[in-house]
Amino acid sequence: MKKHSILERFNIWRVKHITDKQFILILSVVIGFLAGFAAVLIKNSVHFIGLLLTGWFAEGYENFMYIFYPAIGILMVMIFIKFLLRQPIRDGVPNVLYSISKSNGLMKPHNMFSSIIASSLTVGFGGSVGLEGPTVATGAAIGSNIGRILGLNYKQIVLLLGCASAGAMAAIFKAPIAAIVFALEVIMLDLTMASLIPLLMASVTAALTSYFFLGQNVLYPFEVGTSFTLTHVPWYILLGIIAGFISVYFIRTIDFAGKIFSKINSWVVRFTIGASILGLLVFLFPALYGEGYASINSSLQGDYNYIFDQSLFYKFKGFIIPTMILLFVISLMKVVAASVTFGAGGVGGIFAPTLFTGGHIGLLFAIAINHFGIADLPVSNFALVGMAGMISGVIHGPLTAIFLIAEITGGYELIMPLMIVATISYATAKIFEPDSVYTIQLDKRVDIITHHKDKAVLSLMKIDSLIETNFKTVHPDATLRDLVKVIADSTRNIFPVVNEQNKFLGLIFLDRVRHIMFQPDLYDKTLVRTLMFMPTTIVNHDDRMEDVAHKFQHSGKFNLVVLDQDKYVGFVSRANVFSKYRELLKEFSEH
Repeated sequence: MKKHSILERFNIWRVKHITDKQFILILSVVIGFLAGFAAVLIKNSVHFIGLLLTGWFAEGYENFMYIFYPAIGILMVMIFIKFLLRQPIRDGVPNVLYSISKSNGLMKPHNMFSSIIASSLTVGFGGSVGLEGPTVATGAAIGSNIGRILGLNYKQIVLLLGCASAGAMAAIFKAPIAAIVFALEVIMLDLTMASLIPLLMASVTAALTSYFFLGQNVLYPFEVGTSFTLTHVPWYILLGIIAGFISVYFIRTIDFAGKIFSKINSWVVRFTIGASILGLLVFLFPALYGEGYASINSSLQGDYNYIFDQSLFYKFKGFIIPTMILLFVISLMKVVAASVTFGAGGVGGIFAPTLFTGGHIGLLFAIAINHFGIADLPVSNFALVGMAGMISGVIHGPLTAIFLIAEITGGYELIMPLMIVATISYATAKIFEPDSVYTIQLDKRVDIITHHKDKAVLSLMKIDSLIETNFKTVHPDATLRDLVKVIADSTRNIFPVVNEQNKFLGLIFLDRVRHIMFQPDLYDKTLVRTLMFMPTTIVNHDDRMEDVAHKFQHSGKFNLVVLDQDKYVGFVSRANVFSKYRELLKEFSEH
């Protein structure tokens, strides 16, 4: 009698005593705790490293260590990845989206710890990125691997990925409601009650874990000094438009820098260029060091003097024009610093740079309006809603932006301005940049999966599994006699014409040759090459299924030939494509 492993015995017991829904609820609590603990571990590691490195810096003097710290941290990350881990670490949230789209929700086991180590070193030593992406990737990897070990199906694993992502966000921001919205708006494909309850449980568990280790205070303490008034609405609308344009700049800068660095083959050269630019930027503008949460806190209090501390510009402290110029420069330079951090080999997220940019853009906007006597705006309020505007425009998640900023600051009294700025920023950014910062790189590699259910289901389909190869081929120099023999031995009415190298040359339809099949005097006189034709619609082997569906829709054909470059592969049929689509759609919607 075969002996079962402990895991197999557990699964047998579980199937008998616990339903799938109950089991998912239990797992959501477990994953919420683990994701929350991962967030606490990353946060504390970065805080300890930063305190150790910069705690002794003098406020009024520039410090040249800002040039070298980020390079040291990123070099340690590269050594860890290249020589210890020996596997690449993908970007946080795009990694989760990729796993949902192209690897059945499965993530490599090393993601459960590698992002913690790499991001702690990157950010702790001054890399100008955040910890949210790595935390989400860590939590998602935990959920994915638990699902894999327990033999769960794709739907269940994707749900666990969503639970883990929500848990990670809830823990790192202490914002359980925003975390659920983020999982539904950015990570997951569809909202159902079956998925909402596990998300709630994972998010609450992770937030409680964060509270236990880090305290219950909000991330950014904020007090509303001036309540919302209708007279400020035009200024909130204008800030929303500005935040939308800055969001487009943010997304395109990240994308452009990624393309530039990806063309450099040597990691040593990438590291040298990226670390040098980053070190120079952090030395010139120390506010760019690390996540920048201390700077964001100051901006929310209406205090902007910190931008001069430990910098070459300390002597300009207290002068309003240099202050506005410096605020504008560091707002734009934050995304450059984040881009070169990634390009050099650092690991981190874009939430913190986005919040930093939004807070400083809002602060600058209100200071400028007030200074020139145009209006009297509450500076802190505009710094707050500027953060929501940037989050909404950069990740294309207006609901996430509204609830996140309200939760992490306790600024629910400003829910109306948050909604105005977030909505307008999103609409503005969407016009000029259809892809979010998370999806733009995946979309270029045709890996993206979206909330549009049709596209989502089509993207899960693999063209290889739909190709039919039981079509009889004929040679172009074959005669009509040879073709008739092939037709007699085939159950199909389409015959691809290929040469000795399997190069596709055309098609023959049975209906087009039926009229000469019964004329024996033409059998040896007529060659196949005179009967074939080149179809107007062809499917390439690397086409997306969405493109294949469009080709069927616009061509009206029932079968399309599939080529790998110019080589014949087989056919894909309309019936098979839409049969598989309906099957996946039914499976997807049941969850």
